[in-house]
Amino acid sequence: MQLTVWTYEGPPHIGAMRIANSMRGVHYVLHAPQGDTYADLLFTMIERNSKRPPVTYTTFQARDLGGDTAELFKSSARSAYERFKPDLLLVGASCTAELIQDDPGGLAKALALPIPVVPLELPAYQKKENWGAAETFYQIVRAVAGPLAPAPGTPKAPRRAGARPSCNILGPTSLGFRNRDDVREISRLIESLGIEVAVVAPLGASTADIARLGDADFNVVLYSEIAMQAAQFLKRSFGQPIVSIAPIGVGATRAFIAEVAKLAGVDASGVLSDAASRLPWYSRSVDSTYLTGKRVFIFGDGTHAIAAARIAKEELGFTVVGLGTYSREMAREVRDAAKLYGVEALISDDYLEVEETIAGLHPELVLGTQMERHIAKRLGVPCAVISAPVHVQDFPARYSPHMGFEGANVIFDTWVHPLMMGLEEHLLAMFREDFEFNDTAPSHLGGHASGKVAHTPGSRTESLAPADTNPLAEAAVAASADLAVIEPGAKLMATIASEIVWAAEAETELRKIPFFVRGKARRNTETYAKQQGVALITVETLYDAKAHFGR
Repeated sequence: MQLTVWTYEGPPHIGAMRIANSMRGVHYVLHAPQGDTYADLLFTMIERNSKRPPVTYTTFQARDLGGDTAELFKSSARSAYERFKPDLLLVGASCTAELIQDDPGGLAKALALPIPVVPLELPAYQKKENWGAAETFYQIVRAVAGPLAPAPGTPKAPRRAGARPSCNILGPTSLGFRNRDDVREISRLIESLGIEVAVVAPLGASTADIARLGDADFNVVLYSEIAMQAAQFLKRSFGQPIVSIAPIGVGATRAFIAEVAKLAGVDASGVLSDAASRLPWYSRSVDSTYLTGKRVFIFGDGTHAIAAARIAKEELGFTVVGLGTYSREMAREVRDAAKLYGVEALISDDYLEVEETIAGLHPELVLGTQMERHIAKRLGVPCAVISAPVHVQDFPARYSPHMGFEGANVIFDTWVHPLMMGLEEHLLAMFREDFEFNDTAPSHLGGHASGKVAHTPGSRTESLAPADTNPLAEAAVAASADLAVIEPGAKLMATIASEIVWAAEAETELRKIPFFVRGKARRNTETYAKQQGVALITVETLYDAKAHFGR
């Protein structure tokens, strides 16, 4: 039912499709009804791939249910092998086909194909997309690399003389948030330490690459939701240590470099001293004081939500007022992180519950998925997307990583600019009636209109007066600070908007309050008016409410 509205994750077979689409030489035969091919659009329209995903659907219809759907699957699997000649075949069922219980794994085994066949048991009614991707990647690693593992107790062969230390990068996938660019940034970072990146998987990997995973000295897990299960298998089978620090933000990137260098036995001082990011510079600047204490709500997958909260608190000086995830597999980690900020974690895949939480917390910035972007837009709050699921705009053609030092620059731009541009928008709105800024004023590019003075580019008269020199601005800022405080226990009624009317002068005065707290000021004033039995809100009511909530 959730697929008819918004959903954070699809069923687990979508996760399996992500792995198949990420790799080379892998094909997925999916026992599914006609109509499940909608999933192709995720890759061709959202991720903007140049080819459809390597998936063959059986596309059975209602009339086929009275016949032999098992034979239909076998025919589809045989045709897929003959047509695509894959190196490895994944077989499984969608949530609908799961009810038929045709056993795709057993049917594919009976075909005796001359390539590895990996059956996927993905419980569609208990698990979701990220779990399906993690399980699929694990099963591929187990099937291809597992047989090459040394016998238990066998010591790892020493690195050959002159060989560089090496590692694998695990976790990036198709449809992942900025995964393509993250791999490029982190590979460059690791190689700058003198460490070889042996295999990146599943994104861009072949079955031959999977077979080489055990040769590396250690594994770097960039996205725990996808790769931790496979990394733990490799640790048990090949004795490879795991680096699980997600290098998102300057602090975490530095910690990541130190951990990688320690495992590889190399000196990281040169890389750390040359680290270039504008985010720390900005955090130390006078300008950043405008953002200190900004209230931020964060929601996404576990990896990105936890990292975003740490950056918000430690690197930008924000106040984390809410933290949550839709990834139930990482609920414990997110709850532990939330305790650090004195908030209760929101673990939910219901976007309506997330919207209700955001509305109740009144944040000044929302960091989330494309769902939170829509929610924030409705609530009039700035938002930056930090996690999948995302829309086409978050698969940019340009280089735009989220990890490493360059990723920290991208984060700096993405998070800070909405707030800074919001200040400019507020100032322009505040001075709308002034001579230079009203709608009938002449262009600042030159020319004359209505006998008014034209201003040339660069003229000092173009500058806005500082807010602290304008008594009206002082009152507006003070009002915004006080009205933004919600009295404990006060709740808004759904019928307020239909019972209360704002006078024109009160609306004008309200617009002088910065937009990022204007909604809270409006709601507080309407709450006060309802409590006082006031039907028409005037300027006096607005300031009475300010005094009431500012006590």
